[in-house]
Amino acid sequence: MLSFGLTIFWGAFLLFLVQPLIARFILPWFGGGPAVWTACMLFFQVMLLAGYAYAHCSITWLRPRQQVLLHLALLALAVCFLPIAPGEQWKPVGNALPTGHILWLLLACIGLPYLVLSATGPLLQAWFSRSHPGVSPYRLYALSNVGSLLALFAYPFGIEPNLTRQAQSIGWSIGLAGYAVLAAWCGLAVWRRGDSVSDTEVTGQAKPAAPTSWSQRLLWLALPACGVVLLLAITNKLCQDIAVVPFLWVLPLGLYLVSFIISFDSPRWYQRWLWWPALAALLGTVLWKLHEADHFPSMAGEGAVYLSTLFVGCMVCHGEVYRLRPEANRLTGYYLSLSAGGAAGGIFVALLAPMIFPHYFELHVGLFLVVVLVLAVLASETTNFLHRGAGRWTWVSLLLVLAAYGIGLFQTAATSISNTKLTVRDFYGVLKVSEDEAGDPQRHKLTLLHGGTIHGMQYLSPGLRSTPTTYYTSGSGVGRILATPSPLHGRKVAAVGLGTGTLAAWGRKGDEFHFYEINDNVVRIAQETFHYLRDSQAKIDIRMGDARLTLEKLPPQNYDVIILDAFSSDAIPVHLLTLEAFATYRKHLRPGGVIAVHISNRYLNLEPVVMRAAEHAKLSALYFNNSGEVPEEADAEDAYSSDWILLSDDPATLRLTSLAKHGTVPKPPAAGIGPWTDERSDLLHVLVADDDSFIAWLKNL
Repeated sequence: MLSFGLTIFWGAFLLFLVQPLIARFILPWFGGGPAVWTACMLFFQVMLLAGYAYAHCSITWLRPRQQVLLHLALLALAVCFLPIAPGEQWKPVGNALPTGHILWLLLACIGLPYLVLSATGPLLQAWFSRSHPGVSPYRLYALSNVGSLLALFAYPFGIEPNLTRQAQSIGWSIGLAGYAVLAAWCGLAVWRRGDSVSDTEVTGQAKPAAPTSWSQRLLWLALPACGVVLLLAITNKLCQDIAVVPFLWVLPLGLYLVSFIISFDSPRWYQRWLWWPALAALLGTVLWKLHEADHFPSMAGEGAVYLSTLFVGCMVCHGEVYRLRPEANRLTGYYLSLSAGGAAGGIFVALLAPMIFPHYFELHVGLFLVVVLVLAVLASETTNFLHRGAGRWTWVSLLLVLAAYGIGLFQTAATSISNTKLTVRDFYGVLKVSEDEAGDPQRHKLTLLHGGTIHGMQYLSPGLRSTPTTYYTSGSGVGRILATPSPLHGRKVAAVGLGTGTLAAWGRKGDEFHFYEINDNVVRIAQETFHYLRDSQAKIDIRMGDARLTLEKLPPQNYDVIILDAFSSDAIPVHLLTLEAFATYRKHLRPGGVIAVHISNRYLNLEPVVMRAAEHAKLSALYFNNSGEVPEEADAEDAYSSDWILLSDDPATLRLTSLAKHGTVPKPPAAGIGPWTDERSDLLHVLVADDDSFIAWLKNL
């Protein structure tokens, strides 16, 4: 028993540890956004299905000793793929479809090791049933989820802050070798038992098991699929409304795993009289929340409602699928169906939903689907009261409730895009252009939002159309440096992040503005919907692809100003703030030039991170915040409060009167905050936790 429990636990630990580990390697190459994690999750779900299929075929077609030989041979081959760190050749070239590139990269780097680890649960539980006839193996499934959960929380809170990426890769490789030894230990027990164990001995039953109905098999697929849809959809919702920081992704996934652990540990934990009313109450609360998106009492309450809905919804899905479990001799087919359902849910959210929906409407689908499945479970049980007497009128009532709930969800989805001029969804998120004050020619304006973050605004009046607004006004840090006199030859400026192209409004004749942008749709919107780029007096050049990867390939550009404007969203690209990134910026900056870093962010205090990089690069710094400064500016230009840090290798540049009298010297970073590097970064220590924030609520748990 010890050998099987330890092997299954360790295999699950490695299986879930490699997920954030490999994502940490490739996040910088694809913009650092949440869609990278969603694409990784799709790969993990599909490979889990492949692993379960391998286990099912092995159990079905091979004798026990043959199964042992095959599994150990695959493990030996998987060790040959170590270490798993992807090489430089896997960095994306140009602006190819990111999802396909990510899936192919993951398959090449961790495909076989992940496949072998994915087969651990069903395969070793089948081996356990042969080695321990008549003993239920389902608690081992709960144990595997405990290992998964431990890995999920060990990575962001223990491993990532303390180990470099290479050390993590080497440590995981050693762990896989240890797993191979444990698997051989279990295989030895099966080998000694021989090939002569009958199904009667395995199940402990003298008569054949009843055949599985098609309705039961469909529920094996649909219930776990719904759980994955809820997991990914609510994760996306939290990213959109609250914060996108990678270690917070583990919280929804952790709750998802806890629901598996509880449901598969014992039948006593899942009681319909408790979980169904809780689900009904939460589904109603979420519908109200979606209707009243701007009137929720607090961010902590919002996060609690969504996470509670995820947990209770997954408890219902996984509790019901556990009630439908077969006998032990059919468990590999059962687990294969569960993983197929999970893969289907991942494919729907990661691939189909972005093509079908203009917004994150997969949440609405998941909420509706869980209600449909509860009714389907009731319909499949011919012994309950709904199939007798007055049950037909109860069914009519339930179907009316289902229809009303579906109509309510549809209305909330329609309302969320009804007031927008343009809505575009792609790999990087949802872009919306809203039109305001259409009845006032002087105040008529367009605003670009990426998720919940404003990425630029422009007046349509000819007299105000070229006015820099939002974070780029004359009172902002970047506005003050761009308002200083240009060199005789004109100013050469690089901007990381395009938005609406507002910075181009500062361009003068003879200037060059190079915009580095990763999203084709942002470029299309800036060029076709807004006017900053076409009205600018400067020469405009837009360079597609990740800014850092693009700059690394270019010869020195000799920029006068480099503007880093990719951190106001919640999904910050960490790789643009590392020491290696600043070394790249220095290569392209002329002596005495300025690096302007926009650090406005609702959830992260990026000032100490930038200051650590400045210390390492021996750059002088000046901090600007324009909140409350020049009050009339906000009325005339719609200036938003913004935080900027200007860096230069020439202190005299920052001592200019127009800069020095409005800026302040940043305070030294706290002792516990070190510089970020490509190998190590720590978001935990730069979290901003206001009293009413979701992050404060998490910290108080």
